[in-house]
Amino acid sequence: MSYNQPPPPPGGGYGAPQPAYGGGGQAEHPQGTTILILGIVGLVCCGIAAIVAWIMGNKAQAEIDAGQYAPTSTVKIGRILGMVGTILTALGLVFYLLFFVLLASS
Repeated sequence: MSYNQPPPPPGGGYGAPQPAYGGGGQAEHPQGTTILILGIVGLVCCGIAAIVAWIMGNKAQAEIDAGQYAPTSTVKIGRILGMVGTILTALGLVFYLLFFVLLASS
């Protein structure tokens, strides 16, 4: 008596490697680490880097939303740090200008 096994399911069966969670087998965005580093630097010491991180993060997020790359936390965190750094830089400039206006008027 011969017993025929059914063919493995599509995708390779139980032993086949599965795509990363949430990625669908796509690659991460190539500028994710750069955006994260610029966001950190912009938050810590250089406001222009925060603005660049925010702009690059928006562009990368649009490409991720379009399905070209897998969603990653590096792009999201770098973009958020860019936003926070830009807001803090703007507030710092406002207080700096107010200080000199008050200093000049007294």
